[in-house]
Amino acid sequence: MSQRLGDLLVREKVINHDQLTQALRKQRETGGRLGSVLVKMGLLTDEEVTNFLSRQYGVPAINLQFFEIDPNVIKLIPQETARKHQILPLSRVGASLTIAMVDPTNVFAMDDIKFMTGFNIEPVVASETAIMDRIEQAYASPEAEQENLEDIISSMGEEAELELQADAEEINASDLEKSAEEAPIVKLVNLILTDAVKRGASDIHIEPYEKEYRVRFRIDGVLQNIMQPPLKLKDAITSRIKIMSKLDISEKRLPQDGRIMLKMQLNGRKKQLDFRVNCLPTLWGEKIVLRLLDKENLRLDMTKLGFEPESLEKFQRAVLKPYGMVLVTGPTGSGKTNTLYSAISLLNKPDTNIMTAEDPVEFQLAGVNQVQMKEAIGLNFAAALRAFLRQDPNTILVGEIRDFETAEIAIKAALTGHLVLSTLHTNGAPETISRLMNMGIEPFLVATAVHLIVAQRLIRRICANCIEPVEMNPQALLDAGFTQEQLKTAKVSKGKGCSVCNSSGYKGRAGLYEVMEIDDEIRELILVGASAVELKKKAMERGMITLRGSGLRKVADGVTTMEEVARETVH
Repeated sequence: MSQRLGDLLVREKVINHDQLTQALRKQRETGGRLGSVLVKMGLLTDEEVTNFLSRQYGVPAINLQFFEIDPNVIKLIPQETARKHQILPLSRVGASLTIAMVDPTNVFAMDDIKFMTGFNIEPVVASETAIMDRIEQAYASPEAEQENLEDIISSMGEEAELELQADAEEINASDLEKSAEEAPIVKLVNLILTDAVKRGASDIHIEPYEKEYRVRFRIDGVLQNIMQPPLKLKDAITSRIKIMSKLDISEKRLPQDGRIMLKMQLNGRKKQLDFRVNCLPTLWGEKIVLRLLDKENLRLDMTKLGFEPESLEKFQRAVLKPYGMVLVTGPTGSGKTNTLYSAISLLNKPDTNIMTAEDPVEFQLAGVNQVQMKEAIGLNFAAALRAFLRQDPNTILVGEIRDFETAEIAIKAALTGHLVLSTLHTNGAPETISRLMNMGIEPFLVATAVHLIVAQRLIRRICANCIEPVEMNPQALLDAGFTQEQLKTAKVSKGKGCSVCNSSGYKGRAGLYEVMEIDDEIRELILVGASAVELKKKAMERGMITLRGSGLRKVADGVTTMEEVARETVH
């Protein structure tokens, strides 16, 4: 290119023949491109060389100083290749990749990049100095990456002292293990776990995508972005968590479940934590979700869960009966386990034999016989229930009624002098009756065995630190379900947002409860096969507070906002 460029410059009278001869002599002595030699000699500027090449070859010129480079595109071409060919990837649209080049006639470079990336190459011209400077910035050195990781770690604050409760087994996948045990990785994983506890998160999501790697926490039921570690740390972080939870680090094709038991030094006191770990192979690597089971967050006092007084009285009356079935329904993560554990806590006395079948056992309760389900060896809810009936139980807790067999045994246990507590996935209390009958349970068995159904949701509480009253259109409140009576005393509030609640306006959660007591009138309707709509209507006549009604009461009391209630309930 140098001779050709020189001749073109002379022909265009940009430089004269003597200047070209002088530049070529210097080029032979020092090496490099003719364009950069002419710039160093002061005969041309970088911009003039770039504009000349652009005009001559019909390729657009670009000033890299004013161009924002897509960081995801940088990852397509290795740093060595970019330096060797003096090119810089700029952007990608569909199957076309735009690259800045010093020499737009270098077809070998374009072929290399096309072969490497699989994209069609669209060249633009930029000066050598600008390209080399931007290559330095765009491709961080390992030292810079290390600094970047240190920045992430330092930005997350102090790492609490963590101690694994049981030693991890020796694993022979040496490369993965080495990278997982490197100090920065260990520190980063410890910080993620510590930060989740400090922020009061219930779940940690560690997710790999094609061009990014992100960590999210579920705080008060809502997922929030927390950090984006470098994509190249994906395998090391995954392996570290797998080692901590005693999973097979070489198995990347199948989902795996594990548990991390930790002792953590936090704010000067020792805290015992339990993380339930699940690894799932996705398109771009393994996604890891850790469910944080913090015993201190378990509220066993049912008076503090958020029940309305009349609903709480019904619930306590049902769980204190010697036999019958009490069902708690709602979606995953709506606090069903907490409600059942509070009932178990109320019943847990020396004269009572309590058996629980759970998948998994979330919290260990003293004085309660808890059994972990193991589907792989045939220990499912139905098998556990059969065994329980031979263990002289007073109270039985079944983690979930999933099929006809489990439902049938649970109903029979409730009819033969045992108190049975369980959960089901339905939208509301009346729909639970229909669900049991759809499973194949006879209406007369449902009507006789089931004594009470609780449907529940969790909503975010307004932050007590920044709560402020808010004016709302009375008609909007009436449309949402408020009565004229409630409007007179309603104190509608919202959170302004502060450092305590991370500017969200919410801190902590409260429950919404729909408690349907199965009395004689509702039994009559179940026996004649009434629909969920008819059951709901009758239950409301008998004093049932719906989920929406429970939410509106909490809005009127300034516990939560109308938006939260609308998000979780229907009118």
